[in-house]
Amino acid sequence: MDPAPATPRWNLERPYLTGRFHQEAKAAAAAQGPGSKSFSLESFSRGAGAGTGSVIGSYAVSVQELLVIDDLLSALVGIEGRYISIKRVRGKEGYVVFQIDSSMDLALQELTRRIFPLCEDYVLVSQFVESRSHFKNGLVNHALAAALRAFLLDYQAMVAQLEHQFRLGRLSVQGLWFFCQRMMSSLNALAVLVEKATSNNTNGSATLNLLQSQAKAMGGDSAVRSLLEKMTEYASGAYLRMLERWVYEGLIDDPYGEFFIAENKSLQKESLTQDYDAKYWQQRYSLKEGIPSFLTNVAAMILTTGKYLNVMRECGHNVQVSLSDNTKLMSFGSNHQYLECIKSAYDFASGELLTLMKDKYDLIGKLRSLKRYLLLDQGDFLVHFMDIAREELTKKPEEISAEKLQSLLDIALRSTAAASDPSHEELICCVERSSLLKKLGTLKDLDCAYPADKLAAADVDQSMQLSITGLETFCLSNKVQWPLSLVISRKALTKYQLIFRLLFHCKHVSRQLCAAWQIQQVFRSVKILGTPILRSSILCRSMLKFVNSLLHYLTFEVLEPNWHLMHDRLQTARSIDEVIQIHDFFLQKCLKECLLLSPELLVKIEKLKGLCLQYATSIQLLMPSIDVTNSENTSKSGKSRSRINKSQDRDQQLKLASENVVMSESILKFEAAFNSELQSLAPTLSNSSHAEPYLTHLAQCILGVRIDQ
Repeated sequence: MDPAPATPRWNLERPYLTGRFHQEAKAAAAAQGPGSKSFSLESFSRGAGAGTGSVIGSYAVSVQELLVIDDLLSALVGIEGRYISIKRVRGKEGYVVFQIDSSMDLALQELTRRIFPLCEDYVLVSQFVESRSHFKNGLVNHALAAALRAFLLDYQAMVAQLEHQFRLGRLSVQGLWFFCQRMMSSLNALAVLVEKATSNNTNGSATLNLLQSQAKAMGGDSAVRSLLEKMTEYASGAYLRMLERWVYEGLIDDPYGEFFIAENKSLQKESLTQDYDAKYWQQRYSLKEGIPSFLTNVAAMILTTGKYLNVMRECGHNVQVSLSDNTKLMSFGSNHQYLECIKSAYDFASGELLTLMKDKYDLIGKLRSLKRYLLLDQGDFLVHFMDIAREELTKKPEEISAEKLQSLLDIALRSTAAASDPSHEELICCVERSSLLKKLGTLKDLDCAYPADKLAAADVDQSMQLSITGLETFCLSNKVQWPLSLVISRKALTKYQLIFRLLFHCKHVSRQLCAAWQIQQVFRSVKILGTPILRSSILCRSMLKFVNSLLHYLTFEVLEPNWHLMHDRLQTARSIDEVIQIHDFFLQKCLKECLLLSPELLVKIEKLKGLCLQYATSIQLLMPSIDVTNSENTSKSGKSRSRINKSQDRDQQLKLASENVVMSESILKFEAAFNSELQSLAPTLSNSSHAEPYLTHLAQCILGVRIDQ
């Protein structure tokens, strides 16, 4: 906000221009030395130069009445007379009291003192008008001062008419008192108003609230209440013009900081795609304290309306709001027409922005793309990618080349059905530096608790951290442009990535177990009951059921139904804020039902997956020179070898495998560890499923694996 222009010095140094001469003159006289020319009230009091020193009590009562009427007419516009003086109230700037010569007739004194409150109220209101007309006091105070000045002009016209009657010899003190009655209550109400405004130094919405409260307090006097309501209408005109520009153009035209909406220009829209804790949408425009009471119930709607218009303007979308006399915010009367205007502006801005997001920027299509790639709805590209990127993904995270992974991902996308989807070009490869559990521990805003000390003490996290590779830290991201970043922010993308990492690692574990299973299929034609080969085959099948059941649960029991529910709700959404709320609710529910917000369960799941990986790796190392490739090559070249030689080789391998003590002990160890972890998981899921119904489906899957064993 630019600083307010300074008031010209001449407007302060020339008291006759400001109405403060009755105060400034005395101050100047006190400051001057004895040898200087006096600048006092006597220098401009009428008749002071006549040299008479007579007191008013020395005249006849009829003459006293004429003299006091002459002074009262001056006092009514804040000017001292010969027998009526003005004294300032110490400690209260702008407050004065009128005093009369005590020698005056007592009856005239009593009538004169009844008129003094009107004179004092005039001085107080006049001083308020002068002081609040300065630039720094804001547009509302300027408008109120202008309205008060117009009222004072009517008041001064009344004084001029009274003076005319006096010159014609038709005015008495009693008549003057009678004619002033009409103005007494009105000017007193205004004086009370300006007194409160001055003491509280109100401006902007505080001034409007004060005007409204004073008008309500005058319910018993319809004339005064009507006057205050008129003052409120005048003062609110400048405020309503600011409001009109905001709800119809999305612009804050607030040179003096009076509007109840603040703009934080340091927050840029680019932060939505870069900062996890970006506050752009919540704090770029925000409500300030001191909302006008007549706008309190619709303040949030007003804020949102302007925010929507700003989004469209930053998109280069020309917003044409059709304005008519019925839609202009001219006043806030009892008919509440201004509320209908605000509601219409909100509906227009909300509908326009929602249409823009859905049609021009294809919001639903973008969400489908995220589901297709980050929630693995289309998995053919991932299988191909995991095959060609295996060598790179088995490296440590700091040794992985993100550029190479991106090239391999592009190859996988172009060679699968994803090639026909133009949105695949927006996918980006990312490699984190920590495991999934560690990452969850750093996100403090999630509705869960991942204590760092407990994670550090967890065996699964320690073992993974020591041997962590790109297979545990790889994830995908997506390029999101403005204004879609309002819905798909950095925080929302991070939640998608958490789910992707869980799914991707489960896929990896399943592939490793399938490789181990294929290695053991060489022995299918030979029945060797009680050997490690048979135990290993049963254990591998149990592990595969566990991982595949987990994948089935995540995909078909959590992600798929929740996504369809979100999609249906988005079709009926009426604003972008509602879209953001629906999308955030979808992500939060998916995180919760994917166990990512349940530290105890997730740690157990990670331990079981870790055991499955260790088992699959051990099988490929301990099986005597048998892997998938050799098995496939053997089957392909079987026609060129004699059946006798093939049978002899296989029998020899079976014999070696059955006599391998290391393999037997390893399989027994893995079997005991896996069954133990599965047994500890089953009751935890069963107990938790009562409080969390979504765990019932997972419990059935896991318990099914346990029962099969």
